[in-house]
Amino acid sequence: MVELGNFIFRYRNVLFPLVFLAALIAGRPQYPMGSPELDNVLDFVGVMLALLGQGVRILTIGFEYIKRGGKDKQVYANELVQGGIFAHCRNPMYVGNLLIVFGIALIIHSYVFYLVFVPFILLAYISIVAAEEKFLLGKFGQQYADYCQRVNRWLPSFRGYPQSLANMHYNWRRVLVKEYSTTFVLIAGLFGVEYWSEYSINGISALPAEEGLIGGVLVWATLYISAWALKKSGYIKAK
Repeated sequence: MVELGNFIFRYRNVLFPLVFLAALIAGRPQYPMGSPELDNVLDFVGVMLALLGQGVRILTIGFEYIKRGGKDKQVYANELVQGGIFAHCRNPMYVGNLLIVFGIALIIHSYVFYLVFVPFILLAYISIVAAEEKFLLGKFGQQYADYCQRVNRWLPSFRGYPQSLANMHYNWRRVLVKEYSTTFVLIAGLFGVEYWSEYSINGISALPAEEGLIGGVLVWATLYISAWALKKSGYIKAK
């Protein structure tokens, strides 16, 4: 499992999109039990799950940023982060990512997507976490072992949240700098998979009016470029 985790971690930026696109193309979306009304319910739940997942990411980064993105495409950490949300869940960012995946799966509602991409992502994160845990135990030893005893790997504990965050400052600048791109991509992705799903079932008539689509893209692009410009100009810096 550790070897698989190291492999997936190294190539995750290629593997994840490829498997996603393959499952999206191979599986035809359909209304659950042939019901458009039930599909609307699943769409709503899916959007809420995806936004909740992104909210978990934003909440986590704002209180305590973890620099565990790897070094030379290998698992790496320069310090053991235990504060903020990490005091209640060892992998809150991955939990957020999984919520996003589950939400998108409900919106698409393709059995191939359910049976291929979702299990692949679950296996990928379980493997990556196994690789990370081996590395962290080797680097931080008993300190990390004690942390594992206190904090769950996946299931967040809500006990003591006020005390954990009482003396912490929420760094919204860091959230904007580190997470603006993911947030904008997620918003575009939610609209994209919803329109893809409806188009696959009902054809071109399910797509929005051209004027509305162009207007939405322009608003999205303007906000994205504004956030990008604030970051690149140095006007807003992560602290």
